[in-house]
Amino acid sequence: MIADKTLQGVSRRALLTGGVATGLLLAFHLPLRAAVNEPVQPPDATDGKFAPNAFIRIDETGHTVLIMPQVEMGQGTYTSISAVLAEELDADWAKVEVQHAPPNDKVYANPTFGLQVTGNSNSIRAWWTPLRKAGAIARAMLVQAAAAEWQVEPASCTASKGEVMHAGSGRTLAYGALAQAAQGQTPPKDVALKDPRNFVYIGQPLKRLDTPDKVNGKAVYGIDAILPGMKIATVATCPVFGGKVGKVDDSAAVKIPGVRKVVALDDTVAVIGDHMWAAKKGLEALKIEWNEGPHAKLTTKDIWQDLRAASAKDGAVAKSTGDIAKGLSSGDRFEAAYELPFLAHASMEPINATVHVKPDSCEIWTGTQIMTRVQAEAAKAAGLPVDKVIVNNHLLGGGFGRKLEPDMVITAVKIAKQVDYPVKVIWTREEDIQHDVYRPVYRDQISASLVDGKVAAWKYKVAGSAVLARWLPPAFQKGIDIDAVDAAVDAPYDFANFHVEYVRAEPPAVPTGFWRGVGPNNNVFAVECAMDELAGKAGKDPVEFRRSMLTKNPRMLAVLNLAVEKAGWGQPLPARVGRGVCVQPSFESFIATVVEAEIDDIGEITLRRVTSVVDTGIAVNPDTVKAQIEGGLIFGLTAALYGEITIDKGRVQQSNFHDYRMMRINETPKIEVIVVKSGEAPGGIGEAGVNAGPPALRNAILAATGVALRRLPIDRKALAVGKKA
Repeated sequence: MIADKTLQGVSRRALLTGGVATGLLLAFHLPLRAAVNEPVQPPDATDGKFAPNAFIRIDETGHTVLIMPQVEMGQGTYTSISAVLAEELDADWAKVEVQHAPPNDKVYANPTFGLQVTGNSNSIRAWWTPLRKAGAIARAMLVQAAAAEWQVEPASCTASKGEVMHAGSGRTLAYGALAQAAQGQTPPKDVALKDPRNFVYIGQPLKRLDTPDKVNGKAVYGIDAILPGMKIATVATCPVFGGKVGKVDDSAAVKIPGVRKVVALDDTVAVIGDHMWAAKKGLEALKIEWNEGPHAKLTTKDIWQDLRAASAKDGAVAKSTGDIAKGLSSGDRFEAAYELPFLAHASMEPINATVHVKPDSCEIWTGTQIMTRVQAEAAKAAGLPVDKVIVNNHLLGGGFGRKLEPDMVITAVKIAKQVDYPVKVIWTREEDIQHDVYRPVYRDQISASLVDGKVAAWKYKVAGSAVLARWLPPAFQKGIDIDAVDAAVDAPYDFANFHVEYVRAEPPAVPTGFWRGVGPNNNVFAVECAMDELAGKAGKDPVEFRRSMLTKNPRMLAVLNLAVEKAGWGQPLPARVGRGVCVQPSFESFIATVVEAEIDDIGEITLRRVTSVVDTGIAVNPDTVKAQIEGGLIFGLTAALYGEITIDKGRVQQSNFHDYRMMRINETPKIEVIVVKSGEAPGGIGEAGVNAGPPALRNAILAATGVALRRLPIDRKALAVGKKA
């Protein structure tokens, strides 16, 4: 393996202007330690470092390395997790450095999933208590070491900013000076955690640790890996779902300067070249005959026809309270169905993996949200034991759930097996979008009744893919995908008669997976759109209608009240301008959002203003909370305005950003995010804004035009003056 110091001090700009033959590898290989709940003495290989558990390393200079069990893909996790560790450790923030954890489920498994995985907006939620304990245990051992040196009681000592102090004598010892002595201390079985009132780092707007290197070009993403003798490959996969490679004529391709080899796999052809240009031109020169298989006539229309038929069936009951049949038989009845399309991830960094396969080993450089699964699947593809596979994880240039899948690494390993040198495999944007693992199509049906201006009964049925049944089978029990019904079974309102069902409906051949916002994606949209329609049916203002059913949910009611106040709810607006509201209890955070939008006579939409109030419990880094809500809102509003993957003749029709649109800077509205101070445990935040934007926008459109859209993306023809919805 190439040492981390290979490119020390070399910037991205230097790489671009001068070029180098080797690459900066951010992975590390420290001895693995027991989980924080079972601290043991570190092995001798820690070379004098204080290593009380799997997450903390302090050397004799006081340099503090914090090992990150979660990955950084732009969401600020490295800074927030570091703040949690550093807070209880009482570390000196100026001396903190972070490193990727190696793949190891026994040590670094996410406490919620039991796997080393980053997703579902749960990095801080899952690690809040374990990492605080890890930091507090290390602090206690350092204090014990200092107390032993001074021959005083540990209770008479305190710690702050990387030092232990003795109040009675005024003596101090830096953590670096205590590192070796602390290594010999017995970790305490029980350790007191800080009172939040005494937090120094948590709750402060800390500057992100990854920002400087991202600005100066030193940051290394998976796609940046550079190894001696490395070649570049790019691929073409059968354009039809489930199709295979037929015949390949490479006679023209191999004549192109720089082309090294053509590799044909089951459903994919790769061209390996000296550089990306040679590989790309070689791929274009190939003549490939595809065996398109049984799905060559598949269309989006077919998929929706099947889903609508499936949604007519009874589903598995996810939750039921009261008497739903009796409740629906009284009052004013309401029926509606809401539909959401396939969506691609379109991360700014296209999927990629660099692999070097040798007879007795396999080493991988990539950016992944699930390291141990990548390691296991790579081992299968390489035909090697898992312990012979090294995974070097890098920063991710966006993940959004796409990098919860190992498919790109499996393919790269199969290609790299054909040669004896390292190969970096890069998917073009077109291949990335047309061979994604897509956000499922969903159809959500709602039956409700109104009595005395309130919802008396609520029957909700979700129909769509069971991603968990494939991705984590033990979590799929009794026909219920708990992700697919998330934010449906825990709707925030007080409904006396409440019933939620789930119908598993898998689209033929189309691979589906997690997309930023996961289960609440479709459910928040359907619930909040229906609430506005029900408010209209009841003759009530949408905010007042919600307030009347949030009396038992004070945190949600509080953010709603503040959001509408800040947004100027009720103030006069010009014609065809409306405000729409959304409330949601996603990821154990409580969020209320108001979108103000203008719709012109031809149905085009201008986003004027977005206001979002967030109660996420203790906000570890308020700046990150604001940034993630802002980014999530833009991500979700983009999907509402433009996002749709369509299929014709078994092929995805979209291919790049010209026909899979992103919101542009000039289209982005003013966004105000208010973070409520709270003493509750932290909630998730990275995906919540995604779910808030689409229903709030749709409800603003309803207020401005009277048109009740029930599917996304927004149909502008339905909004044009003189057109019917």
